[in-house]
Amino acid sequence: MIERELYMKRIRPFIDTDLIKVMTGIRRSGKSVMLELVRRELMKRGRKVENFLCFNFEKMGLEHLRTARSLYDEIINAYKNINGKLYLFLDEIQEVQDWERCINSLRVDIDCDIYITGSNAKLLSGELATYLAGRYVEFVIYPFSFSEFVQLYGNDFQEASESECFEKYLRFGGMPYLSNLKYEEEPARMYLEELYNSVVLKDIVKRNMIRDVDLLEKINTYVIANIGTNFSANSVSKYFKSEHRTIAPETVLNYLKYSLNAYLFYQVKREDIQGKQILSSNEKYYMADHGIREAVFGGNQKNINLILENIVFMELLRRGYKVNVGKVKEKEVDFVANRQGEKIYVQVTYIMATEDTLEREFGSLEEIRDNYPKYVVSLDEFDFSRNGIKHLNIRKFLLSETW
Repeated sequence: MIERELYMKRIRPFIDTDLIKVMTGIRRSGKSVMLELVRRELMKRGRKVENFLCFNFEKMGLEHLRTARSLYDEIINAYKNINGKLYLFLDEIQEVQDWERCINSLRVDIDCDIYITGSNAKLLSGELATYLAGRYVEFVIYPFSFSEFVQLYGNDFQEASESECFEKYLRFGGMPYLSNLKYEEEPARMYLEELYNSVVLKDIVKRNMIRDVDLLEKINTYVIANIGTNFSANSVSKYFKSEHRTIAPETVLNYLKYSLNAYLFYQVKREDIQGKQILSSNEKYYMADHGIREAVFGGNQKNINLILENIVFMELLRRGYKVNVGKVKEKEVDFVANRQGEKIYVQVTYIMATEDTLEREFGSLEEIRDNYPKYVVSLDEFDFSRNGIKHLNIRKFLLSETW
């Protein structure tokens, strides 16, 4: 089991506090494992296993506990037999109707430390979430980073070089369960296809009561095909019109929002670097896991420049950055990343094959007149750094603890 120290460092300060710890993220990104890692941490601190109470609400056997009242009564009865603090672990809590009422009451009524997971970004934005306002901390759990992938893949294939690991990461992505399949091509593809279908059907269609599933799939396929490219609802609407299907831009946006809430995609807004304002048009979308894209759509190698962008974008999110696409004059910067007062600029490209590529990737960063760190990331092994702008091989960029 990978320790996932990046997340544990963030969670540890809140262990044994009365704040509710909420872990969200795409289905099967490792949220249940994070609960297990927290349990191990508690045992290291001397907490007794008998004081742990765990529920996974995707299990058929817990259907009778999927209302706030039934779950509350079950936990209160269990608490009567516990000596000391109760440590409560509730997996996929969104399956419980009005779960916030239950959690808020437990927080008040008994001595407990609560950890919950969910697969929907709206988990804490609904009307009932006002019950928990100011009483929780949220941690988004992402698929494996390249660093985590190297640890796990290296356990099974100890002779694999760093570049061989990256080749596998490009193909398979970072969904944790793939290690159980030894990263075999066909089983991995089947698993990722099934995972995608599960996200679509359980976390998007069922949760939002979507009737036109065919339309949802077509919009998702369009986004998957065009990750990392400028995007507007109007352009998608026009595309469908050319396919003899009339769809309003508002409908496109609604369906996209459902997929964003399921953590399938991430939206990235554009920022005018000189004007210091967020622009309202032509966002970009990236996928939570590029391996899913390869499994359900293919073409990752053909679109490798966009896949490398996707990988870098997700790495920035993992490390706690808020990310926009940058615009400086008529040029574009792939990522403007901000984190607690620090800022970095990142350009991503496949290889520096021509002088034109060098000028394009470095030129946009050279237009920015500030002293924040600037990086160009590519698959090149040779260092092209110039004018204070660092050039890094993407593997080194992803594996560096600091930039």
